[in-house]
Amino acid sequence: MACGTCSTGDDKNGGIPAGCNNNGSCGTGGGCNKLNVFDWLGNMSLPDGQAQCDVVEIRFKNSRKEFYRNVNNLTLNVGDIVATEASPGHDIGVVSITGELVRLQLKKKNINYASEEIKKVYRKAKQQDIDKWKEAQALEVESMFKSRTLALKLGLQMKISDVEYQGDKSKAVFYYTADGRVDFRELIKVMADTFKVRIEMRQIGARQEAARLGAIGSCGRELCCSTWLNDFRTVSTSAARYQQLSLNPLKLAGQCGKLKCCLNYELDSYLDALKEFPEIDNRRLATEKGFAFHQKTDIFKRIIWWSYTSEPDVFVPLTIARTKEIFKLNADNIKPADLLEPKQFKEIELAKLPDYENVVGQDSLTRFDDRKKHNNKSKNNRKPQHANKPAAINTSEPSETITKVPQHKNPNQKKSVNPNQQKAANPNQNRPQNPNQNKPNPNQNKPQNPNQNKAKHPNQGPPKHQNASDNNATTNKEKPQHKKPVHNHKPKPKNDDSPSA
Repeated sequence: MACGTCSTGDDKNGGIPAGCNNNGSCGTGGGCNKLNVFDWLGNMSLPDGQAQCDVVEIRFKNSRKEFYRNVNNLTLNVGDIVATEASPGHDIGVVSITGELVRLQLKKKNINYASEEIKKVYRKAKQQDIDKWKEAQALEVESMFKSRTLALKLGLQMKISDVEYQGDKSKAVFYYTADGRVDFRELIKVMADTFKVRIEMRQIGARQEAARLGAIGSCGRELCCSTWLNDFRTVSTSAARYQQLSLNPLKLAGQCGKLKCCLNYELDSYLDALKEFPEIDNRRLATEKGFAFHQKTDIFKRIIWWSYTSEPDVFVPLTIARTKEIFKLNADNIKPADLLEPKQFKEIELAKLPDYENVVGQDSLTRFDDRKKHNNKSKNNRKPQHANKPAAINTSEPSETITKVPQHKNPNQKKSVNPNQQKAANPNQNRPQNPNQNKPNPNQNKPQNPNQNKAKHPNQGPPKHQNASDNNATTNKEKPQHKKPVHNHKPKPKNDDSPSA
């Protein structure tokens, strides 16, 4: 028979969950039930002559735990399902702690070990007891919804958050929260007639409700009150002020709607650290430069930040000793020249808060304009200039070769910002000229084609006479310098005025 809420148990192990194999203590970290306790005294042997503790801790639904005395000397392990004393009848629960660790829990909760009010453990639960217990658990959700409907019909200002049936199905406990006192006598009568069991109403607080139901906190972990915390202390807003936290109720409130219990965890450390800081309480520092008011306190770095009234955006860091020194000088009606000491001017610079709204210029609409203009200029520099364009070649006179004088760069001249600006403008600009470019055309003095002046269309006017040299000159104008050389074969005569085929 295994644990009812853990699948790691096995009948071979006598119903003990596997977990970390330390006396049945489950090592899942609260995965199967709430408020788990690790038995760190389980492997220790008792001194000679000392009797073993006969009180065990038994867990019921959610976070309800109670202590019971093992009067029949039963062999009980963690995870065993037992039948316990109840009023009336009996209840079914699961053993959570055994051994000497129970003594420490009794002392922690101020319960006398020899008290007669501790109830008894009857026996280990039988299969019939377990079946009846599971039937009772199946009725809890439906009963909760019905009870909420009945409370609304009666107009009661209360919220029923949980229902727990006793193991023998003879009694049902309804847990509710309310802002004030509620007269639920009529509600108990109606619920008793509806569910046919004995009804008990228990009012709990918002934190106890969150502990019973369980949830995930803003930190991403399970709630402390549903996993290990069972001592609910009062939390005030002064705990947030001492820790330099913003008083935002949305961030300081927990799942229960109250202030988070974790605000008290590190409060003592902050209070001890603040004892060395001077009491500020809206006090100002008087200097010859002007008055300075308190901005913030860095407890970990032990620095107090001040700002002049004339320069509220400039934060000046001061040590605790320097702040106390200025307070003492002001008490004697002495004003120092500046907040910082003379030797600190070279070491400490005035710290100015960064502009978090526009750190890298993401809000500027014109942040790319200068870059685009610079890129356009570099593109214009890469285009070939007018002097590099091919000029018309006069075949009658030999053309003069143009030599380009190299320009000496200034070594002190700054390089261009654009990396593409240093590339060559035209890759064909420095190539050698065509060797056949300056040679005379052998077909220049040949007679024209006799069929050249014939009209090819009847509607076309008389053809225009054109000199062959002029014709060659115009064709040379249209050809750039990097074209192929002119061949020696006889070209076909071209007539610009002839119509297209």
